[in-house]
Amino acid sequence: MLFANRKEAGRQLADRLMSHKGPDVVVLGLPRGGVPVAFEVARALDAPLDVLVVRKLGVPTQPELAMGAIGEGGVRFVDESLVRTAGVRPQELQAVEERERAELTRRAQAFRGNRPPARLAGRTVIVVDDGIATGSTAWVACQVARQLGAARTILASPVASPRAVEHLSKAADEVVCLDTPESFFAIGEFYADFRQTPDSEVVALLHEAQDAAHAAHTAPGDDPPALDEEVTIPAGGQHLAGHLTLPENATGLVVFAHGSGSSRHSPRNRYVASALNDAGLGTLLFDLLSSAEESDRTNVFDIPLLAGRLVEVTGWLREQPATRDLPIGYFGASTGAAAALSAAALSAAGESVAGESVAGESVAGRPRADIAAVVSRGGRPDLAASDLELVQAPTLLIVGGHDPLVVDLNLDAARRLRCEKSVHVVPGATHLFEEPGTLEAVAAEATRWFTSHLCAKASH
Repeated sequence: MLFANRKEAGRQLADRLMSHKGPDVVVLGLPRGGVPVAFEVARALDAPLDVLVVRKLGVPTQPELAMGAIGEGGVRFVDESLVRTAGVRPQELQAVEERERAELTRRAQAFRGNRPPARLAGRTVIVVDDGIATGSTAWVACQVARQLGAARTILASPVASPRAVEHLSKAADEVVCLDTPESFFAIGEFYADFRQTPDSEVVALLHEAQDAAHAAHTAPGDDPPALDEEVTIPAGGQHLAGHLTLPENATGLVVFAHGSGSSRHSPRNRYVASALNDAGLGTLLFDLLSSAEESDRTNVFDIPLLAGRLVEVTGWLREQPATRDLPIGYFGASTGAAAALSAAALSAAGESVAGESVAGESVAGRPRADIAAVVSRGGRPDLAASDLELVQAPTLLIVGGHDPLVVDLNLDAARRLRCEKSVHVVPGATHLFEEPGTLEAVAAEATRWFTSHLCAKASH
C-alpha cells in the first residue's frame, strides 16, 4: 500500500477507526510526523486532538537502547533490570533523566504553548503515528498514556512492521493498522510524499483543531471571545480569500504577505500569527492572488502587483468598523517581504501616489495606510530595491544564520533603508526555519517588534 501523503493516510486510518467514535475519545499524535495523521483522525471522529510528548531514557553508552522513559505530568518508568545489566550508575541515570526532562518540557511548550495537555483520565485514548518500524516510541507512548489514567489505549498507524504490531499488542488494548507488509525497511517507502513535518505545522494543526472544537461547542447567540473568521476581500478586480483574527481589545493588526508557492494556510505564518494573537495583536492572513492568477508563475514574482494588492487590502481594513482604528503592520516572508516593503513605501508616499497606478491598478482614492512596522522573515528585500529608501515604517529583517546569500541581501537592504531598522540573525536556521527552536525565535522577535511599535502608535 502506498499513501500519497500523511493527510491521505490519516483519512484512510480514520475510516477504520469510526467504530470508536464517542464522547470519551481523545486522539494523541506522536510529534512530529504523527500529528498530521492524527489531525485527520480527530476531525473524522469529532474528538479533541493533542500531542503526546515522550522521551526515551537511553543507556549512556548505547543511547538507542531505552532503559526507561518519561512523559508529561511527571510520568516516569525505568527498567531496573536493564539498568543493572548495563551497569548504569544512579548519577548517570539522573543526568540522562534531567537532560531528557528539559527537552520534553521544551518540546511540549513549543507545540502546545500555554494550553494545558488534554485530560486522559478515564478516557479512550487513540495514539497515532505515521508509521511504526521498531515500535519503541509507540510502546513508550502507550505506557505514558496508561500512567496518565487512560481507561483504554488504542494504537493506530497507517503502516507497521508485523514484528512491531505483535510487540505492541502487549502494550495497547488494541492495535489498528492498515498495512503490515512483510518486507519493511523504512516508513518513508510507503509514502509518495514523506517530507519532514516541521514544528510549525504541528502547532498550526493543533490550533486549527482547537478552533474547530471551540466553534462546535459554542452555542448560537454566545459572544465569542474574539473575532476569528474567514473573509473575502475585493482587490484588483478579484475576490481574495483571507482569515481575520482579532483578540478582544486588540492593540494593533498585522497583515501577512506570504512568499511564492505559499498561501494563507502557510503553517509557518500561522504559527507566527498565533504568537501575535497571544500578545493581543490581530492578524490577517490572505491570498494575494486568485487561484487563476497563481497559475501564471509570473504573477507570483510580480512585486508591484503584490504590493498593490497589499495596499488595497489595507485600505479595505481601514473601511471595516472592527479594524479601521487599529495601527497596522506588515509581516512578509520570502518574496512577500518585498511586497510588504514596497507597500510600506507606497503608504509613506501618501498623497504623492494619488492618481498613479500600481501594476496597472489605479491607487487614486485609496486611504492613507500609515504602516506602523514591518517584519521580514527570510525575505528578499532586494526585489523591492527601488522602494527601500522610501520606507518610513520601522523595519525588522529576520534571517537564518545558515542562509548566507539571504543574509547578505538583507544586510545590504538594511544599509539602504533610511527608517529605524534592525537585522536579527537566527543561529542555525536555514531559509525555511525548519530547525527546532528557530521558528519560535522568529515569532518571539516579531512579537517584540510589533508590540513595541504598534502599541506605541496606538497610544498616540
